[in-house]
Amino acid sequence: MNKMLNSSPSDELGPMPEWNLADLYPAPDSAELKADLEAAERDAKQFHSDFQGKLAFLKPDEFGAAIARYEAMSERLYRVMAFASLRYAADLSNAENAKFNQTMQERVTDISTHTLFFTLEVNRLEEAEIERMLSSDKVKHYASWLRDLRVFRAHQLSDEAEKLLHEREVAGRSAWVRLFDETMASLRFPFEDKMLSSAEILHLMSSKNADTRKTAAKSVGATLGANVRLFALITNTLAKEKEVDDKWRQYPRPTSYRNLSNQVEDEVVDALSKAVTGAYGRLSHRYYKLKAKWFGKEQLDYWDRNAPLPEDDDKLIPWAQAEKTVLSAYRAFSPALADVGERFFQNNWIDAPARPGKSPGAFAHPTVPSAHPYLLLNFLGKSRDVQTLAHELGHGVHQVLAGAQGLFRSDTPLTLAETASVFGEMLTFQALLKAEQDPARRRIMLAGKVEDMINTVVRQIAFYEFERRIHDERREGELMSERIGEIWLDVQRESLGPAIRFEDEYQYFWTYIPHFIHTPFYVYAYAFGDCLVNALFSVYQSGMPGFEQKYLDMLKAGGTLRHKELLAPFGLDASDPAFWTKGLDVVSSMIDELETLS
Repeated sequence: MNKMLNSSPSDELGPMPEWNLADLYPAPDSAELKADLEAAERDAKQFHSDFQGKLAFLKPDEFGAAIARYEAMSERLYRVMAFASLRYAADLSNAENAKFNQTMQERVTDISTHTLFFTLEVNRLEEAEIERMLSSDKVKHYASWLRDLRVFRAHQLSDEAEKLLHEREVAGRSAWVRLFDETMASLRFPFEDKMLSSAEILHLMSSKNADTRKTAAKSVGATLGANVRLFALITNTLAKEKEVDDKWRQYPRPTSYRNLSNQVEDEVVDALSKAVTGAYGRLSHRYYKLKAKWFGKEQLDYWDRNAPLPEDDDKLIPWAQAEKTVLSAYRAFSPALADVGERFFQNNWIDAPARPGKSPGAFAHPTVPSAHPYLLLNFLGKSRDVQTLAHELGHGVHQVLAGAQGLFRSDTPLTLAETASVFGEMLTFQALLKAEQDPARRRIMLAGKVEDMINTVVRQIAFYEFERRIHDERREGELMSERIGEIWLDVQRESLGPAIRFEDEYQYFWTYIPHFIHTPFYVYAYAFGDCLVNALFSVYQSGMPGFEQKYLDMLKAGGTLRHKELLAPFGLDASDPAFWTKGLDVVSSMIDELETLS
């Protein structure tokens, strides 16, 4: 099961790993999976019988034991769903995978209905009762979990309403997300005499060849445009569902739930968005004007935005070289960090090749602490693919280190989850830049990093602004696909600036971005993480004593500490508006250097 499988579209990339999910379960019909489901159902019913309506009468140690039982049951169910969802992600077009994933969702939902009462009753306990419970060391162990659970206390509905929403999830939001995923996976984009997946056609939009980029872009636009009514329906339906949910739960604005989940204050997110939108001129507008000049143009067509520079040889990077590059960069910073990262390659915790039907993009799935994370990539040998590997490996290493906290204490809010991933990217980039002596190559590398940072900061905040406008306007009625396209183009023009020229079909490019569907308002977490890492990396480069250990301690803390507590050892404070300016100044200084080199 640990052999390397060469599923690469090109022999130049070499053999690449495909993940081995047997560490979760041997197979969908395995005795181990069946036994876990039966045990989970039996334990959930017993748990319901033991504790429903009785939490306020428990002794503190008994309450701590109840949380531990609830965590153990949750881990078993999370393990089942991780296995099902990873099989599904490996081939979204496989009907058996889709059926198995849906069946497991329904089974797990049914089982967890028996334990739903627990968190609802915990939130109904008064603060004095929680303080009494915290006199027990068993409960103190879960203090951060209780803290994070109870931030939603004011937005909790009646038990009957919560149960209805819980049971209907599989036929509501989850079903619409599944429709989006399977539709995107099934789309094929004509290119010359081939029909390509979304990952393959989007890859061609960063080709060295200008005609290839244009043809690919036109194909993307035409195919997405032909399906835009379906994507508009999905978007409108999910936005309306969120509006109804927010109204019942009394969230003041569409972003409120996400901010609470991320353990970040509304004003901090507002400050981040304001800082980035205010910096469009000195970041993206200035850079793309410079890039257009390099291409000998006044404006770049939108399909040239991510084009390699004219002097870039655009060579393919084999998988083995990518692995060595990333692990070497990690090891130069911290041998302990690299040792954890190496396990992903040695044990097939990565699914690297691009395949038809495979989930596009990349992600790191933490699964459960009793197992280990898995990474999904669509590696095609570009320099950006190496950075993506460094990014997802950062997530994976973070998840391994935090896993020692246990299921409930290891979960990290999205804003901080992006810290380790972006830091891993920065380590890799700086190592490559330091090793490069040729001035022309250094300029190419620096430009590539600036583009990645613009994509992470400017583009993601633009996505956030797009989502915010869509959700705000949806409250006045359904949005026609043409109107969604207008909002998309307005935001793109504002964020990317006058040096980028858009054509009509670009109005449909919002449709393929999964975060809008999977996790509304996720996207600002990327900008949060990038700016945070820029500030953090500056501290590292300044030579702060003990930085490596402080950084590892931050990752090991998982979700037990909030962002203020985690950043305090580094002398950083994300609630300070000047904090974001510091992060953006790093990007601006790189553009300054590029202007000098030009």
